[in-house]
Amino acid sequence: MARIEFASEVAGDLDRIVDHLTQHDALRVDERISGLIDAIDVLTHSPLVGRPVRHDLRELIVGRAAEGYLVLYKYIPEIDTAFVLAVRSQREAGYANCDDVDS
Repeated sequence: MARIEFASEVAGDLDRIVDHLTQHDALRVDERISGLIDAIDVLTHSPLVGRPVRHDLRELIVGRAAEGYLVLYKYIPEIDTAFVLAVRSQREAGYANCDDVDS
C-alpha cells in the first residue's frame, strides 16, 4: 500500500477551495471536501491511476464540471509514495503553486 504525503501548499489550496465554495453559497461544502480527500486516498491502492502530465507528474481527476477538481501528484515507486503537490478546481486556469506545470 502506497503512502501519501502532502506538500505544505496543499493546505492553502484546500483553504482557497473552501473559501470559494463558501463565498458562492455552494451546497454541501463539507461533503465535497470530504469526497475530495476520499478520492485522494485512492492513491494508496492505485498510485498510477492519474493521467500522466509532464515532468513525471500525474493528475488525478476528481468529480466533474463545477464540482470537479484536479490533484497534481508525483508517485515514486522506489519508496512507494505519492506526493500530492497541488489541488485546484477543474475550472481554474492552473496550479497556484506550480509555475512549471501547465494543464
